[in-house]
Amino acid sequence: MSNTPGHDPAPVHDVVVIGGGIVGAAIARELAGNAVSVALVEARSDIGDGTSKANTAILHTGFDAKPGTLESRMVARGYELLSRYATDTGIPVEHTGAILVAWNEEELQALPGLKEKAERNGYRSCALIGADEVYRLVPALGEGVLGGLTVPGESIICTWTTNLALATDARQRGVTVLLDHPVTGVTTDAGVTTLHTGGGPVRGRWIVNAAGLGADRVDALFGHERFTVTPRRGELFVFDKLTRPLVDKIVLPVPTSRGKGVLVSPTVYGNVMLGPTSEDLTDRNATGTSEDGFAFLLSKGARLMPRLLEEEVTATYAGLRAAIDHPDYLIEADTDQRYLLVGGIRSTGLTAGMAIAEHVRDLLADAGLVLEQRDDLPAPPRMPNIGEAGVRPYEDAARIADDPAYGEIVCFCERVTAGEIRDACHSALPARTLEGLRRRTRAMNGRCQGFFCGSAVQQLMNDHSAPGDDCARTCHEVTSR
Repeated sequence: MSNTPGHDPAPVHDVVVIGGGIVGAAIARELAGNAVSVALVEARSDIGDGTSKANTAILHTGFDAKPGTLESRMVARGYELLSRYATDTGIPVEHTGAILVAWNEEELQALPGLKEKAERNGYRSCALIGADEVYRLVPALGEGVLGGLTVPGESIICTWTTNLALATDARQRGVTVLLDHPVTGVTTDAGVTTLHTGGGPVRGRWIVNAAGLGADRVDALFGHERFTVTPRRGELFVFDKLTRPLVDKIVLPVPTSRGKGVLVSPTVYGNVMLGPTSEDLTDRNATGTSEDGFAFLLSKGARLMPRLLEEEVTATYAGLRAAIDHPDYLIEADTDQRYLLVGGIRSTGLTAGMAIAEHVRDLLADAGLVLEQRDDLPAPPRMPNIGEAGVRPYEDAARIADDPAYGEIVCFCERVTAGEIRDACHSALPARTLEGLRRRTRAMNGRCQGFFCGSAVQQLMNDHSAPGDDCARTCHEVTSR
């Protein structure tokens, strides 16, 4: 709604959070635990449709973070918070553990230092092991392993459900969620900042910038030139579920200054993942895969686990990480502007998100925002289970007896039922596109990538959507992932 004669001005929120990824949703949820009004503004048509949707989905202990950094503190605290929150909400998690594998003498010599770094970060469960023990734990590894370092606390998690749980919780706590609201301009008057967006003006007394890949551009709208985001593309292969017996632990490379390198990891959906690549780009929308990326992953896979490459690739996809020219998370409050930047949150933001939210809450309180904790908060949402380790609706006889729609399988690759699709269209934050439905249910995420079930899934979305709702429109074609 515009502020023109005949129209009431947009309401003024105490805090407006820009960015509906994991970090932004966590911040909105945390702030809404207090007696303040909060809006969550997202440029895209769904929560978690940017960087957060293509995370490598590992719940990190923070063992290899740089000691003494804000990132190391946030990851360690976030691991504790998200582990507990996942139990409360039903976010799929599997405590697989991880092994760092050394393939040459230089990497082998680096392992004791990584163990020491882990201990400096407060994580004391790592253990150095020889090549024989590495092969005992992961027999399918290729030849040439010299040794390893175990990290028993590393786990796999559903990044999609994490984002949706935090945003749903925020909404239940009273947060106004505004989708399709890309921020294009900023004006300030009498202590109130107006965000000019593609969906109309949004007004707030404090603005929190958690815009991920767009955080530097939003920062520039407030007159700052503190950092530049470089989109770093990571491409991955997803292998068929038949490969899961080969990989029941996360297999990590010895990290370098550029990143954690190429890993082999199980997923909570029963697949195995190989990747990611690491390629700096200029296009912030370049989420397509590449011939060079495929060649790189195939060469790495042939060394890491040649048996894996004999199996079928179910999907390929690419995600963009918000790399910045700064060695740590960049979280700073500007009291004069009533503006707080949350920038440079790398892939560890999945784990660190809830801790970052606590940190932002404290910074805002120190800057003068009055935060009085509420005593009337609703219980956390219980999220639908889309992980293989838990009971899925098609397996739940009692649930099917109560509602036969949970026994009507629509997507046979992933065993997704009509009841789940219906629920996803009627939830607090409903699926608005086929891609959004996939992240909520796993529909069209299997071997056929929607070839057989796509039309039936689309029809169910149409049936369960109000006239004119985005779900009822023909959505973008689902490409292979």
